[in-house]
Amino acid sequence: MDTNRSRLVVQNLIGQIAPPLLSSSLYDVGADGVPRVLPSVGGVTLNVRVGDSAFVFESDHIEPAVSVRHADDRINTAFCTFACIGNVATVIGGEAKGERGVVTGKHGGVEHVMIDFSEKVMERMQIGDAIGVRAVGVGLHIEEAGDVKVFNCDPDLLERLGIERTGERLRVPVACRVPAHVMGSGLGRQTVARGDYDIQCFDAPTVREFGLDRLRLGDLVAIDDADNSFGRVYRGGAVTVGIVAHGASQLAGHGPGVTTLLTSACGAIEPVIEPNANLATILSLR
Repeated sequence: MDTNRSRLVVQNLIGQIAPPLLSSSLYDVGADGVPRVLPSVGGVTLNVRVGDSAFVFESDHIEPAVSVRHADDRINTAFCTFACIGNVATVIGGEAKGERGVVTGKHGGVEHVMIDFSEKVMERMQIGDAIGVRAVGVGLHIEEAGDVKVFNCDPDLLERLGIERTGERLRVPVACRVPAHVMGSGLGRQTVARGDYDIQCFDAPTVREFGLDRLRLGDLVAIDDADNSFGRVYRGGAVTVGIVAHGASQLAGHGPGVTTLLTSACGAIEPVIEPNANLATILSLR
């Protein structure tokens, strides 16, 4: 595909490893009425990475590998916007200095960027270690692709997604198709260039029909009838493709979160089921 990658701005960003967080009430009451205390967002999560099930861990909104943000909220808004999935990250402080990883997702609300590193590298990392990101991707555009818009995507990653042209449509490999009517938290927000929105998995027949219980962190998914062009809305015939950025949740309106990569209001994206459409495979992370 022809893109405008030669005109994209490349910048060095910096953030710090964010500490694990809990809600102020300690207990979170799930949609089933059960109060729980579980590991959640933030930290260096040694045994959770892209390629793992979004449901298998005793957790809530768990973020794979390393969660990063800037301490200044205003600067962090730029950090979470300009860092794109597939960007190279480098540890620039602490015992793991010099080690490299890759951005795998963004989590809205808490405003974290998730970065994958190997387990051996994460064992040497501590809260507060500085992480640099070689940010490129904001403004990326596919030439002659109709109304298809690109968000949060490193141009190198875009080229590795296996996208093919078929007439005026783009065929995009995805691991799963998701109906728009189960999308929850994050719906309606205009911050598509950062953050995510969640797949609700509380209706058992829908989960079985679409295989939502097989979702993995890092999966490419297509959300049917979802337009993310100028915010996250329901629109019949639209298609949005994104990455599963964080794990499942028992909280009402929440679930595995999806960070947007591609969207078309008129359905110019044709999803093609490919079970290996996951960042762990695409970027050879595991």
